[in-house]
Amino acid sequence: MKVPGKAQLQAMAGQRVDDVMLAEIGRARMRLRALERRYPSAKRRELAQHLIDSKRRVGTTSGAITGLFGLVSVPVDLVLVTYLQCVLLVELGTLYQTNLKSERGRGELLNLLGYANGVGPLFRAGPKLMGRLALALFEGVGLPTVGRAFPVVAAPLTAWLNAKSIDRVGEEAVRYFEHPGRPRPSARSRPAADAEGAPEQTTGKTPVS
Repeated sequence: MKVPGKAQLQAMAGQRVDDVMLAEIGRARMRLRALERRYPSAKRRELAQHLIDSKRRVGTTSGAITGLFGLVSVPVDLVLVTYLQCVLLVELGTLYQTNLKSERGRGELLNLLGYANGVGPLFRAGPKLMGRLALALFEGVGLPTVGRAFPVVAAPLTAWLNAKSIDRVGEEAVRYFEHPGRPRPSARSRPAADAEGAPEQTTGKTPVS
């Protein structure tokens, strides 16, 4: 997949999450067909893992670059990782034949994104814009502090954090699609994001800005 540049990511931060997901449906189908041609005997679970691995590789590279630049580029990196997570969910939803043209289908993906990142369901009261969603999902990770204090040391750390966040989303989605009746994990005691996309502050932490 073609990775968006910094200018594209900055523009994407102001786009509606729903529009981003809708725009990815056609591209997800093409990528999935290409993957099926490359691995003709692969089962659906194996194809899902290939999709997860491809997004993890991009996220890992992004994290290493962000760490080197410290605080300044962290917000752009968060938008990229959130975008990669959304793309992965659309691809997995397509693989498991979810109707993503429906609001309900896209709502399932948004809820999966929230649960996998520990903020709970996002569909009804979730963030509308990609930038707000990125800050809502990663507010508790502490990447800005790490990048400011240790800009070079943070490179492998942010790469690892990016990879883990993408893995969590992929694994949560596969469990959900393969076992739709299975209860989702708790949101790790974190509140769901409000309608403007910022988590309710209950711990006294300073919000990310």
